[in-house]
Amino acid sequence: MNFFDSACQEPARKDDLFGLCDDQDGTKAYTNTDDSSRWVATVQNESHVELIFTAIDNCVIMGDEEQGRKRCDGMLSSIEHIYFVELKNQREGWIADAIAQLESTIRFFMEHHDISRFRYKKAFACNKRHRPFKVIDNELRRRFFSNCHFHVDVQAHIIVV
Repeated sequence: MNFFDSACQEPARKDDLFGLCDDQDGTKAYTNTDDSSRWVATVQNESHVELIFTAIDNCVIMGDEEQGRKRCDGMLSSIEHIYFVELKNQREGWIADAIAQLESTIRFFMEHHDISRFRYKKAFACNKRHRPFKVIDNELRRRFFSNCHFHVDVQAHIIVV
C-alpha cells in the first residue's frame, strides 16, 4: 500500500487558502480554490508550504480493499508535514467514527511507511455542518497520541505551520 502513489496525488500547491472537498458520492476527496461552498475544511497556508493532497479513500485504498478496516478521506503532506483528514457532512454522531477512521488510516500508514521523517504530525476530523472548533476530551487526545503519535483536532480549519 503506497500512500505516496502519484496516481492518487494532486499537484503540489502553495496557495494561502484552499478547501478540502468530499462530494459524499463514492468519489475521492479533492482540493478546491474557487468554490468555498463545497469546502468541508479550509486550509490556511500563509507560509506557502508546498503541500500535496493525497486521496486515501477510493484511491490509495479502494472501497473493496481492506474490508472491515476504516480509512480517512485524505492526507496533506510536505517534507516536514503529514496531516490526515476525515471529511464529514453530518449533523450528529460523527466524531467517534471520524476518530476511528483517522486512527485506522494512520496505522495503515505506519505499516507501510516511516513517520519519523515528519516533524509536524496531526489528524483532523472535519465536518461541514460543524465548522467551529469542537472541544474533545483530553483523555481521547492522550489515547490517540499514545496509539498513533499524532495530535488530533476536531475542527474544519487546518493551519499549516
